[in-house]
Amino acid sequence: MNTKTLVSLSLLVGIGAVLHTVVPPILFGMKPDMLLTMMFLGILLFPNLKSVLLVGLTTGAMSALTTSFPGGQIANMIDKPVTALVFFALVMAVKKLAKSTAAAAVLTAIGTIVSGVIFLSSAFFLVGLPGEFSTLIKVVVLPAALVNTIVMVVVYPIVLNVLKRTNIKTEVSA
Repeated sequence: MNTKTLVSLSLLVGIGAVLHTVVPPILFGMKPDMLLTMMFLGILLFPNLKSVLLVGLTTGAMSALTTSFPGGQIANMIDKPVTALVFFALVMAVKKLAKSTAAAAVLTAIGTIVSGVIFLSSAFFLVGLPGEFSTLIKVVVLPAALVNTIVMVVVYPIVLNVLKRTNIKTEVSA
């Protein structure tokens, strides 16, 4: 892994951490996870196991530090690395299609739902939930998936355009 890849992933995680901190909670301290969108973007741009593990662990740590969900620190540390690996597997399964904005949007929606289920399941077993599981899926996870998908549709083409003008080599630009 080269320095440009590390810097790019760090920037995405940093931007995601800021967004994760400033986005207000929707229900019971839960909010759309913009850090997750940046993690997905990093995986789409640098789909190799080292990068995926690094961005998954880093995102989990940053998300744990900035969570407003009561007891969500451990759940985030479980959720993000597992979600990163699942998302990576999905990207590899549709490797040729994953380069399009539409595919990135669909993968983001699926990845956000997977993340939400993992997070809520972890939180349920570790600290309990401030509501019913199915209600939290409907009220928090599905809207978060919609928001993350819209953000990906807007951001992904912009990032690809910027990367075309730089010396940063990604799987998408290669």
